[in-house]
Amino acid sequence: MGYFMDEYDVAVIGAGHAGCEAALAAARLGCRTIIFTLSLDTIANLPCNPSIGGTAKGHLVFEIDALGGEMARAADASLIQSRMLNRGKGPAVHSLRIQADRTKYHRYMKLALENQDSLSLKQAEITSIAKNQENTWDVMTRIGGTYKAKAVIIAGGTYLNGLIHIGDESYESGPDNVSAATFLTKSLKDLGISLRRFKTGSPARVHKRSLNFDKLILQEGDENVLNFSSDSDEEFKNLRDCYMTYTNEETHEIIRANLHRAAMYSGKIEGVGPRYCPSIEDKVVRFAQKNRHQFFVEPMGLDTNEYYLQGMATSLPEDVQVEFMRSIEGLENVEIMRPAYAIEYDCCDSTTLLPTLEFKDIDGLFGAGQFNGSSGYEEAAAQGLIAGINAAHKVKGKDPFILDRASSYIGTLIDDLVTKGCNEPYRMMTSRSEYRLILRQDNADQRLMPRGHEIGLVSDEKLNRLKLKIGQINEERMRLSKTTIPPSKELNDYLESVGTAGISTGIKLAELLKRPQVTYDDLAQFDKERQPLSSEVTQQIEIAIKYEGYIAKQLAQVEQMRRFERRKLPDDIDYNSISGLRIEAREKLSKFRPLNVGQASRISGVSPADISVLVIWLTQNASKGGVTDDE
Repeated sequence: MGYFMDEYDVAVIGAGHAGCEAALAAARLGCRTIIFTLSLDTIANLPCNPSIGGTAKGHLVFEIDALGGEMARAADASLIQSRMLNRGKGPAVHSLRIQADRTKYHRYMKLALENQDSLSLKQAEITSIAKNQENTWDVMTRIGGTYKAKAVIIAGGTYLNGLIHIGDESYESGPDNVSAATFLTKSLKDLGISLRRFKTGSPARVHKRSLNFDKLILQEGDENVLNFSSDSDEEFKNLRDCYMTYTNEETHEIIRANLHRAAMYSGKIEGVGPRYCPSIEDKVVRFAQKNRHQFFVEPMGLDTNEYYLQGMATSLPEDVQVEFMRSIEGLENVEIMRPAYAIEYDCCDSTTLLPTLEFKDIDGLFGAGQFNGSSGYEEAAAQGLIAGINAAHKVKGKDPFILDRASSYIGTLIDDLVTKGCNEPYRMMTSRSEYRLILRQDNADQRLMPRGHEIGLVSDEKLNRLKLKIGQINEERMRLSKTTIPPSKELNDYLESVGTAGISTGIKLAELLKRPQVTYDDLAQFDKERQPLSSEVTQQIEIAIKYEGYIAKQLAQVEQMRRFERRKLPDDIDYNSISGLRIEAREKLSKFRPLNVGQASRISGVSPADISVLVIWLTQNASKGGVTDDE
């Protein structure tokens, strides 16, 4: 017999990275919110790699911070090493990665939830959700409690019908042997949600004393330690080193000889795994021509002897894991503390979601994180933040909060999921954004903080600091564009020393800075009027001047894209009645129901010719909607 417990505006199911951001955002926007977790001890768990950020993922963390999310602050609070990736490439792909203390990260985020006003934290398994007579949601726990909510966010991660595979053995479980959520799937199917099986995996954890660090390749953190959050004003230090080593032909031979014992190759696993994060056995098979594969040996925290083998995911049996690891230099005496495993789980078809992450046909129900088919902590947190904002806006009757592709990596991530869908766990990469030159991690605050302030997640103080920074950038750019520097022997000696031509007449400092070989800091010795500025400000000045032409070109492309985004498509449009559309386009448009022409243009199977037909139809039927005032 069930019993009523309490009533809330927003209920969040799952307290991983998506759930935490969703619950905090909804509560901070004034909604009475409750978040459910299978275990209070696994809140914001890092069940795979103990790090935050990385290529493209670092961009997401900076954007989450700019919008008022929590992940960046949690990463800073648990930082034990900081490295900027891709420094040898352009600024568009520079990505910060922080090695985190796994336990500290969990403790920080758990306390953030506990201390948040208007937020209740509850350990309970949710077994069903259903609409009630008041057209709100009944959220029911396994022990019979019922909680009413106006909006529900599902952020189940890899716990939903979780099934762990290690060699021939399989058992129901979420990550790290925490109980799986085994009952909610039926309830979701009863609601008409289409579910599918995806797979991911986690490498082994090994004991520090069993590693020969003399044979491992040292990976030190950066000398100038950077952090994620603009709220952090302390001086950060690297506290631990990471290491790298390689597999070899002996390793590969052991793996090949035991492929029949790997769950991945024995036919036991039905779910689709991530292409960009393959298991070691998958690497050996797919890249047979390579005689070695690199992987990283990383500390799990400051108060543990566990080390994580990044890049060594596997579903092979434990005895085979020990055998092939001991063939690797530096791991000859390795002791496994937690064996590697593969895990299957249920997730939804992300194309059934709106850009708000609300289900198209289920009012008040939202999805976030790995439940939507993505992989990665950062992708999950980004979706959780947007789902939390939009659930709060729906409850309060406010307009939806949607980021487009040209505004952010978050916008690109969500647009890819809801418009293109994914046939495997989706991972954010810089190559997925056609606007990556203007969507750098270093300008995330300028792009998104005003919007975070507008919705109420960013404080006045934080916005004012941003305005001061932007003012300094603009003022200095103007000065550089107006200041002429005369030729001199010292200047020409410098220019020739860095591989560029000297000058014979005066030249504007901005023009000189456009040269790839010239840096803002190096010009200081020739610039008598220069005032002290922070490195954060000078970095923005240098990027803006050096890439000015490319940025202008990309901004023009953005405006063209946004013209298509402003062409709204009526909800009741009958694509089968529009002559000139190809059959495939009619089928795809009818299925996905895009909100505007821009979204329609990104659906696989809809050609530029089909888009031209749609635009003509909209023009001819302006009275039905679709043409905006500025057209």
